[in-house]
Amino acid sequence: MRRLGAVLAILLVAVIGGTIYLDGTLDRVDALSAYDGRGGDTPGTNWLLVGSDSRVGLTPEQEQELATGGDVGTDRTDTILLIHVPSGGGETTMVSLPRDSYVNVPGFGQDKLNASFALGGPQLLVETVESATGVHIDHYIEIGFGGFASIVDAVGGVDICIPYPIDDPLAGLRLEAGCQELSGPEALGFVRTRATPLADLDRMNNQRLFLSALLGKATSPSTFLNPFRSVPLATGAAGSVQVDEDDHLWDLARLAWAMRGETLTATVPVGGFEDVYGIGNVLLWDRARAVPFFDALANDQQIPPELLTPGP
Repeated sequence: MRRLGAVLAILLVAVIGGTIYLDGTLDRVDALSAYDGRGGDTPGTNWLLVGSDSRVGLTPEQEQELATGGDVGTDRTDTILLIHVPSGGGETTMVSLPRDSYVNVPGFGQDKLNASFALGGPQLLVETVESATGVHIDHYIEIGFGGFASIVDAVGGVDICIPYPIDDPLAGLRLEAGCQELSGPEALGFVRTRATPLADLDRMNNQRLFLSALLGKATSPSTFLNPFRSVPLATGAAGSVQVDEDDHLWDLARLAWAMRGETLTATVPVGGFEDVYGIGNVLLWDRARAVPFFDALANDQQIPPELLTPGP
């Protein structure tokens, strides 16, 4: 018993020490700075999860493997998700915010939502989302191309069921319909592709579907009880994401744990599309439904079923 106690103590110290070390390696950015007119805190915990098309740190060989394309200009956002974890421990809600949403970008006027990221980085993106939704953002996490693929590979791939075949040379993706395990590069192509019947709307559904599957795999006993998976996952996540200055590795773990089970997935109510001179085709929110939709989240309540857009 003494020997067992000593071994457990050593393991505990190693885990705590490793966690503190990895937390210190997180890439941090001042994403949640105060600004004039920022609303107060809202109940529950709200995350803004951003998937950027950043190629920073990728070699030319890795760019080719991941089919990132040749555009290396200003970073943009491919994925914007608002995740609400209720204070009472209920069902977590994950909302897709379409990147082409036509919203007010503070200081720049009406533009696409992802333009705020290109114009002012994480700070302006957070301010734009808070202004458009009325939901106070508590945590920020951003991940680029290479980081996403490495996390998928760290958990040994992710099982996903695809309702239709996908052939997208631009995303380096060719998949048959049916249930299958996706590697890191395949997963990246899956969440990026628009070569599907509903294009961007399918892509948002695929992103939410895959993130839920990935977090389910990451929090499963086969991962966190297996050091050959849990250690690469922890080190890969710490080295692949960018978070706010006040965020920590244990905050990421709490988010993953909150999303391990059933998660309500939704898209902001869509009112239609419109061509805007100098901006291009934009997505319009259905304001009559979007206002009570986000009011529910801001008040830590479940979104009324009549405000949810039917999914696949």
